Amino acid sequence: MTQRIDKAFIAEQNEKLMPGVQEDYDALARKLARQDIDIEQITQKAAEFQVAVPSWGTGTGGTRFARFPGTGEPRNIFEKLEDCAVINDLSQCTQAVSPHFPWDKVDDFTELKGFSDNLELTWDSINSNTFQDQPGQEHSFKYGSLSNTSEASRELAIAHNLDCIKWGEALGSKVLTVWVGDGSNHPGQSHFQRAFERYLESMKKIYAELPSDWEMHIEHKMFEPAFYSTVIQDWGSNILAAMELGDKAKSLVDLGHHAPNVNIEMIVSRLIQFKKLGGFHFNDSKYGDDDLDSGSLHPYQQFLIFNELVDAEYRNQEGFGPGYLLDQSHNVTDPIESLMNSAASVQRSYVAALLINRETLYGYQDSNDAIMASNTLKNAFITDVSPILQMARARKGGAIDPIAVYRASGYRASAAKERPSSGHSGSGIV
Repeated sequence: MTQRIDKAFIAEQNEKLMPGVQEDYDALARKLARQDIDIEQITQKAAEFQVAVPSWGTGTGGTRFARFPGTGEPRNIFEKLEDCAVINDLSQCTQAVSPHFPWDKVDDFTELKGFSDNLELTWDSINSNTFQDQPGQEHSFKYGSLSNTSEASRELAIAHNLDCIKWGEALGSKVLTVWVGDGSNHPGQSHFQRAFERYLESMKKIYAELPSDWEMHIEHKMFEPAFYSTVIQDWGSNILAAMELGDKAKSLVDLGHHAPNVNIEMIVSRLIQFKKLGGFHFNDSKYGDDDLDSGSLHPYQQFLIFNELVDAEYRNQEGFGPGYLLDQSHNVTDPIESLMNSAASVQRSYVAALLINRETLYGYQDSNDAIMASNTLKNAFITDVSPILQMARARKGGAIDPIAVYRASGYRASAAKERPSSGHSGSGIV
């Protein structure tokens, strides 16, 4: 096992920074007090916040052209968990891991569960993979999986999802996330309605086998690998499918899976309103499904999404309890650093949204005061909540400056010695 970062080392690094953090924290506390905000209540909320890490995100991603592997990449799910443990040790907001099957399939799931327990990690949503053929696969998914015209291919895709439920039960998960790349690349290639009918028929068979306390999260994507039409292409098809399947089926929102300039925060509001918001895949994008680090390009959009989420918390909306997960591809950065950065970015948006005075905002909305309503949001967004995040991490034993501690620890160099390259992607991607 690759050596984890010693807690005493983290504490030693924190001690050097704590005087400055305390000074900034006290100053922010006084500023917030003038707005009748108790910083300690916000800090407690920050400490409770969690966003899951994708197992595949710990490895280097790639593009349609090439992949440039990094040193010390995890070669299997056990090594991925080691990296996930380091991310959580430093960030203290990423205790759960979301696996992808069959990339992360093992022979003994009891052993895997014990391994994660020893690392004090839990398991989030289970992701099935029917968007690529596996070695020796009898029936191809080239022309779709759950919506394939071939019944044999559909049945194979259904069976895989049922296996994922079984494996998830062994790990203690309670969510199955289903994304399919089904669609068409040429006009006329596929009959839109019949393809959607086949998809729903297949999903109903999977839904029928869900344990009573599980949810099924449906993930939509506008394009890729189908570039003309996609079976579950947007939140409209997504929520229609979820409503057709039943109460345990909900919609998952991946920030990179929408058409350009779509108002994602309003989509989130609609899904909350109809009790169909299952969760999120947080990332960022410039052109399409770029899977960039969360908040790296559009932090205000991310904040506006959390404005809707915190509003639902404030209103105690029925059926509200989405899962938060990072979903990224790290092509030129150390995946551990990117995931820690992204976790902090998502946490920052949540904390900033907590600063909004809801009743004041409602008053401006009801009186149609556009400027003051907008400024209420912007004033919360531009407030630097870094001292809150730093204090929350430090109090839980995490790192005030996660990336600095990670680099000083030499973890990546240690991993490189223990994990010689296997010659293929450990993440499963590309």
